[in-house]
Amino acid sequence: MSALFEFLNQNSGALSILFSAVVTIATVIYAILTWKLVAETRLLREAQTEPRVEITAQPFETAFNLLRLQIRNTGMGAARQLRFRIRVANGGEGALAMLNELTSPKFFEKGLEYVGPGQERYSAFTNMAENFESKIDAVFEVAMRYESATGRRFEEVLLIDMSEWKDAEQLGTPSMYRIANSIEKIQRDLGHFSSGFRRLKADVYTQDDRDKEKEMRRRRHDDDLQSQS
Repeated sequence: MSALFEFLNQNSGALSILFSAVVTIATVIYAILTWKLVAETRLLREAQTEPRVEITAQPFETAFNLLRLQIRNTGMGAARQLRFRIRVANGGEGALAMLNELTSPKFFEKGLEYVGPGQERYSAFTNMAENFESKIDAVFEVAMRYESATGRRFEEVLLIDMSEWKDAEQLGTPSMYRIANSIEKIQRDLGHFSSGFRRLKADVYTQDDRDKEKEMRRRRHDDDLQSQS
């Protein structure tokens, strides 16, 4: 033990320097970890307030040949002052006519002042069965500019290629369409009953029917007793 104390006394300066170095390194590591935590927290907060606007071509569920543009905010924050600039990248006059047809709503020219999280807007539609060959080759370039609630600006450029829908098919009748038709039919039938055009056929079970059934059970029971005796 005395040797240990003597070693510490002889090397106290070096040990102090070594201890200070360890503390300094630990402090630097702690500062780096704190900085990373702050950066991740900032990114998480921005992700919770930032918008993300997407625009895609989508057919109607109930009419696959009718196609329109869907504008949707898939982010967690609101998009403000959304502006569009759409041009034909391929397809010539046929694509230009199709673009004019789709972008007839005024908001493509004026823009949208507010698009909330999950909110959707739709363009006008075009019938792909008409002038199919010219429409299916159309490619549109869409430039969008918008801001988040915190004032951060976003600019995106994307392509909408109609050839992605070439040879696409729809099998069966869409579920929502069948449900809507069934509800409409039920409403028509109820309307006929309430207006008196039709009468509801129903089998009524009266007290006389119950008495007759009871008497038949009693007679059957008496016959069983007689056969056993």
